[in-house]
Amino acid sequence: MSDRVVDQELVERVQAGDKRAFDLLVLKYQRKVQRLVARFVRDQGEVDDVVQEAFIKAYRALPTFRGDAAFYTWIYRIAINCAKNYLASPGRRIIPQSDLLSEDDDDAESFDRNDGLHDVATPDAEYASKQIAETVNRAMAALPEDLRMAVTLREIEGLSYEEIAEAMDCPIGTVRSRIFRAREAIATELRPLLGTREDRRW
Repeated sequence: MSDRVVDQELVERVQAGDKRAFDLLVLKYQRKVQRLVARFVRDQGEVDDVVQEAFIKAYRALPTFRGDAAFYTWIYRIAINCAKNYLASPGRRIIPQSDLLSEDDDDAESFDRNDGLHDVATPDAEYASKQIAETVNRAMAALPEDLRMAVTLREIEGLSYEEIAEAMDCPIGTVRSRIFRAREAIATELRPLLGTREDRRW
């Protein structure tokens, strides 16, 4: 049974009045939603608030959920909107650019899992790997919000272009353009480290 079918059954149980079924959906997606929101809202306390708001809004909107989209793309879309609302709210605390990188970022190595650096556990290789991860994070943090959102959903969350279009409420062509531009911006920052030519991305 696919995740989508399981999620739809849980949604239908919630719609029938079973609140425990919603708890199961929260348990299943809370960490993923937190990880997504944390890419945009860098204060952990605020991340928790935004995530909580997203799940509250989802719970209130579930009676109208028809299952046209997968539940996870639907909850991602709600979380994205909550994060955008937070970022646009007056008086929010601005996080300095230097604070956007953290040593224990779960996703710090998302983009270089296949580069072979982790296979050779030498100090030089570990240093190079760390430099690449930090450069990617810095490049990600500098991206415009829509580009960062699109490439995060694709590279870190593993969503398809169609699912990202649903989550971001935009045409698939726009998604492809945003991901291409985001990857190009990240590649520009990585070239000096990797020694790649201008005509190659990695």
